[in-house]
Amino acid sequence: MKIKKGDTVLITAGKDKGKQGKVSKSLPKENKIIVEGLNIVKKSVRPKRGGEKGQIVAISRPIDASNAKIVCPKCGQPARIGYKITETEKFRVCKKCGGEI
Repeated sequence: MKIKKGDTVLITAGKDKGKQGKVSKSLPKENKIIVEGLNIVKKSVRPKRGGEKGQIVAISRPIDASNAKIVCPKCGQPARIGYKITETEKFRVCKKCGGEI
């Protein structure tokens, strides 16, 4: 999966289309990502101890990685990702500007 934790992404589909956010968690086995502050849903939480009240909590749900594009830190544009392989390492590059991500 080309999107990793800490990347800034642009959402390309769904209810948050056009918004940007930082990836807080990557789930490569499911091909999903969790973006901070996006795809928020409300969840009811039951009380854990006697005398406590239940509450409604807003949490971020995973979205499919295909519905997000990485925003290049060098050119600031949403772009596709390629890989450049040298003798010692492999790193991600922006397809628009060629800068390392």
